[in-house]
Amino acid sequence: MKTIIDIATLKKDYHVGEVTVHALRGVDLKINEGEFVAIMGASGSGKSTMLNIIGCLDRPTDGTYLLDGVNVAGMSKNERAEIRNLKIGFVFQSYNLLSRTSALENVELPLMYNRMITTKERRERAIAALEAVGLADRMDHMPNQLSGGQQQRVAIARSLVNDPVVILADEATGNLDTRTSYEIMSLFQELNSNGKTIVFVTHEPDIAKCMTRSVVFRDGHIIREEDVKSRLNAAEMLRALPVEQD
Repeated sequence: MKTIIDIATLKKDYHVGEVTVHALRGVDLKINEGEFVAIMGASGSGKSTMLNIIGCLDRPTDGTYLLDGVNVAGMSKNERAEIRNLKIGFVFQSYNLLSRTSALENVELPLMYNRMITTKERRERAIAALEAVGLADRMDHMPNQLSGGQQQRVAIARSLVNDPVVILADEATGNLDTRTSYEIMSLFQELNSNGKTIVFVTHEPDIAKCMTRSVVFRDGHIIREEDVKSRLNAAEMLRALPVEQD
């Protein structure tokens, strides 16, 4: 099985005044193609630092990190930006959509930096990504014309448009109600069943149970790593919710 993320003895230190904060203290982590991994832990446990390094937004103080076989640990900021745009899709808690830009234009954005792609192909790929998340009829809507769940679907479409090797989701259901959370998790499960590798930071145990494996951080270490037993099916959980009355 192909390893997408291969991290060994990873350390990250921050200097705050004269104090050194050890955010990650020698972490080992492997994530294989097709996995759906929950990253969990209390605030300050190191999980956000880990996500930033996996996403090539930051680089480690020490240790190695291979992303799809490429050693990114020592790359410059510009090199990291390039590989990030080619290999990683991001989904954030707050959607991070441009407010005066249509759903379609928001999804096209990551392809703007790829000079190999024509305007026509960019548009076609963005349309296909929005169709994949069930928003074929909302392409021309602005973010303020969309519900929270629809905005998050636009963000997921944007994360797919580059056909990344991994999707990183940071508390992607954190701003959503229960029903919408299960709708979004059902979409992530569908993407995963189609072969997408997903790393999902969450503090919600029921959301983590929708994934295939959980990795728990505390004080800069991984303290527990286990396959999810009795995995939840988000679509079934959605169907089991009481029907909302107007």
